[in-house]
Amino acid sequence: MTPDSFAARDLSQQTIAREQPTTLGGALADRLGAASSSYAPGGAERPILRGLDNNRIRIQENGIGVQDVSALGEDHAVPINPLVQDRIEVIRGPEALRYGSQAVGGIVNAENSRIPSFIPQGGYTARILSGYSSVSNGSEAAATLDAGSGNVAIHADGYRTQSDDYGTPRGTELNSKARHQGGAVGISWIGENGFIGIGASRSSSLYGIPGGEEAISRTRLNPEQDKVYSKGEYRFEGGPFEAFRFWIGGSTYKHDEAGLDEYGIDGVRATFKNREAEARAELQHVPVATDFGRLTGLVGIQAGHREVSTSGEAGGLLAPADSRLLAGYLFEQFDLGGGFRLQGSGRIEATRVTGTAASYPPDYLPTGAPDEPYSYHSRREFTAKSASFGAYQDLPHDFVASLTGLYSERPPTVAELYSRGAHDATATFEIGNPNLKLERARTIELGLKRNVGAFRLDAAAYYTHYSGFIWKRQTGARCDDDFDSCGSGDELQQIVYSQRNATFWGTEIAGQLDLLPIGAGMAGIEGRYDFVHASFDGDGPVPRIPPHRLGGGVYWRDGGWFARVSLLHAFDQNRVSPYETTTKGWDNLRAELSYTKALDRKVTGMSEVTVGLRGENLLNDDIRNATSFRKDEILMPGRTVRLFMTARF
Repeated sequence: MTPDSFAARDLSQQTIAREQPTTLGGALADRLGAASSSYAPGGAERPILRGLDNNRIRIQENGIGVQDVSALGEDHAVPINPLVQDRIEVIRGPEALRYGSQAVGGIVNAENSRIPSFIPQGGYTARILSGYSSVSNGSEAAATLDAGSGNVAIHADGYRTQSDDYGTPRGTELNSKARHQGGAVGISWIGENGFIGIGASRSSSLYGIPGGEEAISRTRLNPEQDKVYSKGEYRFEGGPFEAFRFWIGGSTYKHDEAGLDEYGIDGVRATFKNREAEARAELQHVPVATDFGRLTGLVGIQAGHREVSTSGEAGGLLAPADSRLLAGYLFEQFDLGGGFRLQGSGRIEATRVTGTAASYPPDYLPTGAPDEPYSYHSRREFTAKSASFGAYQDLPHDFVASLTGLYSERPPTVAELYSRGAHDATATFEIGNPNLKLERARTIELGLKRNVGAFRLDAAAYYTHYSGFIWKRQTGARCDDDFDSCGSGDELQQIVYSQRNATFWGTEIAGQLDLLPIGAGMAGIEGRYDFVHASFDGDGPVPRIPPHRLGGGVYWRDGGWFARVSLLHAFDQNRVSPYETTTKGWDNLRAELSYTKALDRKVTGMSEVTVGLRGENLLNDDIRNATSFRKDEILMPGRTVRLFMTARF
């Protein structure tokens, strides 16, 4: 870590190499303002930003959506592996509207070089990383290669991680083993005015669902995804436009949910399938000089098509459904001089969702009538309009102050509209609402940052009000695998997609201070605090909200040496909704020691090597994640010691 590498929310390539997270949610779980669903630690962990999850968070890789079913159920993995990423960032503000209507939560963007855009210096670069984790006997390995000559550049990468059932302070968490593997290849033609490239990737996983009946029945999922994608840029030499860029991606996804049935026979109980394609194109206009300042910006268009379905013995959750999207957007920045700049963006999005809806009794309990619930074909069309502004001012001593605002409209998804059955892996009986309306959000945020110098800071305060917030409401009824059992069953909790007005507000602050020179190095202190307060208007808390978190520590760096000790404390979460339990606070003590050595590539073949040792939960505390549906059934991993190594070529 160097002073200019301070990033409280994002993960650089160096941070990824040291922490070696195996899931995207795990990578962001303890970042400022972020958490994780932690349904199956090490297997199914989706990011949560400011208390918002699933359909309010867009996950994308190199600008194209993840194209999976992780938003349909917390037990579903995100098929993006952090180990082969160059950077993982959270995008908010006016820029976020370039990607989708989920901007209110944020955009989780994973960036890599799977489609090369330049020829590496010296003809090639490569990176190998590996690690071992004591708590789960886990191993991680990944490699990337970028090479090129003349006008052609190529990329290849691969990764494999595997872990056994992990340990906790109270013993082994059964059925928590996980395995992830995959890779990609890409090729680009690169000219003086731009590039065009194409690539393909494959990912596969196998992981168990720990805790409760799922552990006893050895419930496990095996997601697989094949993806092809293309990206390009052309820079004009004259005229009104400066550059044209495009992104295209399509994929097929499938996973089975398998386990023992009531007779002890192992088999597939449900299958989820997803076919999806997305395209986006942008025209960036040339800078326009005005009497007030310099105007830069772009206009873009986005289109998407998705087909999703479930099948199998317990696969009646969602009949085949289809959604289509067509959107246009505009982003502009006005530099007014004196370090003051304005940003603005707008987006209009037309969505059509088609599926099979169901009509239920008002209390969602069976009446004994035949053919209950009644099913019928449904087609919903929405036009969502969103706009955002931002004002940024450079201040003395490299501080930057910001004020941003957002109005967004989000159409309901296929799952929110048309779910209608048992989802055994999450132990829920889910009922959609085909009459849901647009979800509207109004957000304002104040920020202050300083990324360089002896003192670094990232602070924000925000307020969001929702009209028609869509959420999974627990009714209190229990069901088995069909609707006739609701009210008399005991296996699954019944949830109904509903809408209510809600308000989210919170504060996030993190800072570092280089305090004391020690020899040729520098020692410093760091601290952080974040919380989100979420309530339905006039009627109590929103469920599964992260607790207040307070942390701090000390660090030291000297040449290639880096050391850090830090403690993150989560307070008790006692603000809970009906049918939700409280969560006890916890302490996570971490420590790290690493050494990086620069080498002569001509002599050794390597340009740099890093080796290190990292400890997590060194107090071996009982850690339960308040945002997880399964917090009462599973503990997070106990005391962990991780060895890691990275070599660059």
